[in-house]
Amino acid sequence: MRQALRIVREQLGTDAVILSSRRVAAGVEVTAAIDYDAEQARLTQTAAAKTETAFEAREFAQVAAAVSTRAAQATTIAVPGDEVQTEIAPAVTDAIGDELKTLRRILETQLAQLAWNDLTRRAPIHTEVLRELTQIGLTQEYAAQIVAQLPPSGHLTQARRLAIASVSQAVPVTGDRWLEDGGCVALIGPTGVGKTTTLTKLAVRWVLRHGPRELALISADAARIGAHDTIRALGQMLGVPVHVVDGLGEIPELLTRLGSYRLILIDTPGTSQRDAQLATRLAELASIGPRLETALVISASTQAGAIEECVARYAPAKPACCVLTKVDEAASLGGVISVVTRARLPISYLSEGQRVPEDLRPARALELVTSAVQLAQTTGAAADEDLLRRRFGDIAHGLA
Repeated sequence: MRQALRIVREQLGTDAVILSSRRVAAGVEVTAAIDYDAEQARLTQTAAAKTETAFEAREFAQVAAAVSTRAAQATTIAVPGDEVQTEIAPAVTDAIGDELKTLRRILETQLAQLAWNDLTRRAPIHTEVLRELTQIGLTQEYAAQIVAQLPPSGHLTQARRLAIASVSQAVPVTGDRWLEDGGCVALIGPTGVGKTTTLTKLAVRWVLRHGPRELALISADAARIGAHDTIRALGQMLGVPVHVVDGLGEIPELLTRLGSYRLILIDTPGTSQRDAQLATRLAELASIGPRLETALVISASTQAGAIEECVARYAPAKPACCVLTKVDEAASLGGVISVVTRARLPISYLSEGQRVPEDLRPARALELVTSAVQLAQTTGAAADEDLLRRRFGDIAHGLA
């Protein structure tokens, strides 16, 4: 028994408790585990001490992880006379496992709170910029990346300008190249994002600038009722040819016949981004050839998570750029800015209303970011301490 108790102390430490012991044919069997209440009290004291002194978040996280690892195992020891055999076996019940998970969540919450409070004391300017970037709508990762680039000292006004400049410089844009140089562009995107409206604005702007002779329209949307008729009516109004195809497979031959036109705009069918056949159709579109450029039409009023999913789902079409529509309906622009910047998907045009062709303009990075700031101020977007703590508490030690 003395040998068994010695091994228990070596394996689990002085806080171990004996769960059971009995004689067996080979000797003595002892089952032991960590005393969870004592371990939790020790961690609370450790957290309080760390708060009073210079708290190191990473060190405390390692302590919490070590506690969970040790507490998740028990030791069964059999002592057969002169030989000592040790077997590590899971002896934690489901209830204890749930308590451990709860304890871990509590520790992580406390860790995030302490780390965020520490960052607020050490770098108040950085935390204020984080608050403002969060109010704009930038994602957690992108906002942290911008703040990490700020100098360690300075004034809030300067830090704010540097942050806005960093966001603006990272936003990719293409300029007004379609309406200046032409091209062969297929507008793709989910149902209802405004592909046909965008095509109409582009076509009218081209005719006003260059005339109708070098513009051709292709309607490939056979899924939506009346889609072909809408493009035909547009072509008749502008005096430009309209070609209707029933499938994407007809486009390569048609483009060969339309080789003399400077600008060719193609209206494609809107499809749910969760359609099982979407990837196949997009791959078919991407295989048409280098002359065809695909442009992803994105509704700026959509949530950032849905925009990110849309970009990922339409990636097989290899979009060269995107068009942001319904900018005037968006409650926040930071989400779409974060997504397109991370995806390195250049923005070509912004559509801000239904007027044709007035509500369409080439995308300019600084104007877009400035609009995001003004929109946050207009809508009264706010980021309270609890939101900031949950967002940035776990990475606060790496900032400033």
